Amino acid sequence: MSLWTRITAAVSSLAKGESLSSVFASLRTPPEHSVGFTIAVIALGAKMAKADGLVTRDEVTAFKEVFQIARDDEAGAARVFNLARQDVTGFEDYAQRVCAMFGAGHEALADLLEGLFHIAMADGSYHPRENEFLMQVADIFGLSEQEFRQIRSRFVPDADPDPRAVLGLPPEASMEEARAAYRRLVRESHPDRLVARGVPEEAVKLAEKRMVAINRAWAEIEKAQG
Repeated sequence: MSLWTRITAAVSSLAKGESLSSVFASLRTPPEHSVGFTIAVIALGAKMAKADGLVTRDEVTAFKEVFQIARDDEAGAARVFNLARQDVTGFEDYAQRVCAMFGAGHEALADLLEGLFHIAMADGSYHPRENEFLMQVADIFGLSEQEFRQIRSRFVPDADPDPRAVLGLPPEASMEEARAAYRRLVRESHPDRLVARGVPEEAVKLAEKRMVAINRAWAEIEKAQG
């Protein structure tokens, strides 16, 4: 059964009038985490688009920044997006339920936040309300301010340009600390590691794009070291 078929089944199981956020309660076992992860990215992406008041980008195009979506599955992805956008339930409830599904501070929640950054930047701009939205989601997820800044620095042009920030380090970090952080991030960004913690295989491009930023940062650090 494909990921998108499982998502359709999960959404179809909701009782009439039930909030989409209720679906996460039935997806708490590890085998279903990839379904919950995907619904969470789409649903919170919809809430973010509604929050900044600029629903101008094509949602399927934005989600393709994160997922491999076959043409036959685009309608299903759009349905989840529209259910979340029309739902009166606040994004805080969505974020809290997703957090409960994985557990506060879980690595997959940082991956999920990264997926939301992909969607936020799909139109080439970063709205202040998107920043506020993502900061609140990160806080609900139990992610630290440093983790938020690290992810933000990979995506937002006006973020701290110091390559050490991309590696999650302070500007004064030594070369040895930077090398250790780089190697750790390479290990953690391996597609197999992402899938093991609940990121669906259809979203492995998260790892590809992350590695581009990580490798660029490390190259800049090495160059500066001389």
